[in-house]
Amino acid sequence: MAKVLMKGNEALAEAAIQAGCRHYFGYPITPQNEVTAYMAKRMPEVGGVFLQAESEVSAINMVYGAGGAGARVLITSSSPGISLMQEGISYIAGAEVPCVIANIMRGGPGLGGIQPSQSDYFQATKGGGHGDYKLIVLAPSTIQEMAELVQQAFHIADKYRNPVMILGDGMLGQMMEPVDFDILKKEENKIEEKPWATTGMGTRNKRNIINSLELDPQILEKHNIEIFKKYQKAAREEVRYEMTNCEEAEIILVAYGTIARVAKNVIEIAKRENIKVGLIRPISLWPFPEEPFKKTKDHVKAYLTIEMSMGQMVEDVKLAVNGQKEVHFYGRVGGMVPEPMAILEEIKKIRGKK
Repeated sequence: MAKVLMKGNEALAEAAIQAGCRHYFGYPITPQNEVTAYMAKRMPEVGGVFLQAESEVSAINMVYGAGGAGARVLITSSSPGISLMQEGISYIAGAEVPCVIANIMRGGPGLGGIQPSQSDYFQATKGGGHGDYKLIVLAPSTIQEMAELVQQAFHIADKYRNPVMILGDGMLGQMMEPVDFDILKKEENKIEEKPWATTGMGTRNKRNIINSLELDPQILEKHNIEIFKKYQKAAREEVRYEMTNCEEAEIILVAYGTIARVAKNVIEIAKRENIKVGLIRPISLWPFPEEPFKKTKDHVKAYLTIEMSMGQMVEDVKLAVNGQKEVHFYGRVGGMVPEPMAILEEIKKIRGKK
């Protein structure tokens, strides 16, 4: 398959199909509707199941059922729709059911607008539903990376029996770039046997039960502890990040997703003015990468976090830096995108501080 020019939403959908996903449940919402349209066409072609539910609440519970039966299953939505799914996501995490959830973020709060945003970071990384649980959260910055991370997301979800979220934004979902599906790692598409799945008794001695209810507090506590052992393993093994031009940088930008692309332009503009700027791009938002901050804190003057929000990831940056260097923030909201020259001005202000 040669390179294909696709929207981010379409690449997300095709990558899921190539990863072995044969069950898609969703409900229309801008700016992720191309996923739904693409799946409506492609799923029948590959012998899969496409179902547009009557609501996001219904759709996430269909994911719970299909995932519990061992299927690779995808659900996509955008900010308000993801909010409606939070109870179901908590149930899925509590029942240890693997699935992939994609949030193509739009502005809020409330219905907000349909323009791109990054204001769902807290919801994704801190757990938007009730109880002690975590999602593994991956944030692509290109359409090619969107395809690659979707593929990895299914593998990770199965590995940990946990939901994995792809966190994009409306700009990434709508832009078009060439995608090479031939370079995806085919071995990650292999679906391992799932002996815990509810597929009927067969030759087993006991029934498999998928459930998140436990009324005995001692058993529930033990269940929570076991789940968090799994999260600790993920925190060791699933950290992903990219560092650009950080070796001698005096100011290091921290940005993820689409805004990391803007930050890379800022590095080049700053270079022409003899200002040494680097970039730390978290790819896994949870687990959050702390290592690049340990590598750079001794020589950098300060960090500048850039987001399409009022400041959310910046809190994790501050925790990673642990007060050893200044952490600054610059953000735009409501669908407005930080512009390179405005970011450069922020860099100059930080450099000018005594």
